[in-house]
Amino acid sequence: MKIRDAVAADWPRIWPFWHRIALAGDTYAWHPTTTSEQAERLWLEPPPGRVFVVEDGPDLVGSAQLHPNYGPASRIANASFIVDPDRSGRGIGRALVAHTLDAARVAGYRAMVFNAVVETNLNAIHLYKSMGFTILATVPEAFDHQERGPVGLHIMYLRL
Repeated sequence: MKIRDAVAADWPRIWPFWHRIALAGDTYAWHPTTTSEQAERLWLEPPPGRVFVVEDGPDLVGSAQLHPNYGPASRIANASFIVDPDRSGRGIGRALVAHTLDAARVAGYRAMVFNAVVETNLNAIHLYKSMGFTILATVPEAFDHQERGPVGLHIMYLRL
């Protein structure tokens, strides 16, 4: 497994699992009708943001965004992670989160905040807690889960 900075040419290999995750409607607030072009603009954000990809042999199996919050809060990082659903449970997410946290520390961020972790995304919550994140608050019924209806969104925090 190799983690590296993404390039624009990676998008066609990210899109299939980005789209599957959007269609599932259970972990991200992405509209399922988002086109590849719209999603590419959302995911492959310009600097100061960074995007990483995980290569497993010839395949891209995960990706992450790392970016600052805005203005006076810009020393606090935010990140998003996606792993190909066919590859879950293989340590890809853990490696990607660790890599992104290291990159955030090197960049001088003071902390990382996740603004919207779906409370039913138990695998992600377990992973983040195991890496030191805490839940600061939960916004009740803030996410319309496709199967469970309105569920909460956690705000999670880690001092770097």
